[in-house]
Amino acid sequence: VKVAGHSFASDHHLHSHNHQLNYHHAEGGEVVTTTTTTAGRRSRRGSDGKFARKNSSRSGGGGDLSPRQQQQQQDDGKGTGIPTTAADPNQQQIVPASSNNNNNNNSDNLLRGGNWHGNSDLAELEAEHHEITKVKNISKIIMGKYTVEAWYYSPFPHPYNQLDSLYICEYCLKYMRKPKFYLKHCSGECPHRCPPGQEIYRENNISVYELDGKDHRVYCQNLCLLAKLFLDHKTLYYDVDPFYFYVITEVDEEGAHIVGYFSKEKVSAEEYNLACILTFPQYQKCGYGKFIISLSYELSKREGKPGSPEKPLSDLGKISYRSYWTHVLLTLFAEQKGDENIQIKDISLMTGIKTEDIISTLQSLNMIRFWKGQHVVFVMQDFLKKYMSEQKRKKKKLRLCDGKYLSWVPHAERKKGGGGSSSGGSD
Repeated sequence: VKVAGHSFASDHHLHSHNHQLNYHHAEGGEVVTTTTTTAGRRSRRGSDGKFARKNSSRSGGGGDLSPRQQQQQQDDGKGTGIPTTAADPNQQQIVPASSNNNNNNNSDNLLRGGNWHGNSDLAELEAEHHEITKVKNISKIIMGKYTVEAWYYSPFPHPYNQLDSLYICEYCLKYMRKPKFYLKHCSGECPHRCPPGQEIYRENNISVYELDGKDHRVYCQNLCLLAKLFLDHKTLYYDVDPFYFYVITEVDEEGAHIVGYFSKEKVSAEEYNLACILTFPQYQKCGYGKFIISLSYELSKREGKPGSPEKPLSDLGKISYRSYWTHVLLTLFAEQKGDENIQIKDISLMTGIKTEDIISTLQSLNMIRFWKGQHVVFVMQDFLKKYMSEQKRKKKKLRLCDGKYLSWVPHAERKKGGGGSSSGGSD
């Protein structure tokens, strides 16, 4: 595959991409991809997504003071070591309420991070909150026919927040403390046999439901509380209105049993197509993680807007997404003919994967090299054939979303009168 040269940025923060790919077979069974040169503008955002500030030293007990401020401290004899902003010589120093003239004590009372400093009471509250949340408060949950050990703290309300066992209905996600109420609820009180919302996908025994956090607030809040038992850094619990939730289930004669879910912002300025993802422990190692990822990209393809998962990714998230991106791109390259012309932006639209994720994946595969004065992507035919043959030999096939089973219309088109999903689930 031949493509004309592109200056790849190492940080992948490119605001424009115009990559021309010309597919042809090179000598020696080698496929060569070269990319057209692009006037890519690099972002000034740091790795945490924030713009870098100049002269922003705010660590610990120091800071940059103007000569006037230094002289003022010397005159007053009050060198507390608390940083102030040098740009404003009249700005007052903010001293903790319990401070004294001991520099070490003052530095201990500062809240690290941010552009403000609080008093010792706030620091104590923060430390107390950290101590409470670092230890799990529920030992295990009983949900359906499974007893699952919890992994992390979850802010269930009192009196459900300090229990050895928490009983949860797998259909409506109502949680209970005592087994007799749980059995009574499951044996006849609960009228539900599937999640609320709209069924948008049905393939064999797999069914997916779309829920609006605003319309199904209680269910989505319960889902977030339940998910926090297995997610370390999740912070969304109660403010579910700005999100859509997609619940994956396994269906049998008893009902639709929840397997996992992912959430997605209704409006994302960064074009994220996934905010949070979880496969419950009792269904892990069954291929549902790749299915959920592929479903999020299938929705992006329907919308005509390539997306990307919310950053930063966890270590496991990076591995899962890199594996998925690699599979999609290599499969697509293997299916292309030698005389086809295609642009990287077309690949992005075909797969739903953003161009920066495509470039970073190719770099991780060591497929981008400098050749004859330009950056090119080398794809060996032997490498593609080996990869595809290994996929065919695998006993455990990748479980991916099949677009022909997806009955879903983008929300922007629904507002224009395009209608909704053609099939629906019941409450």
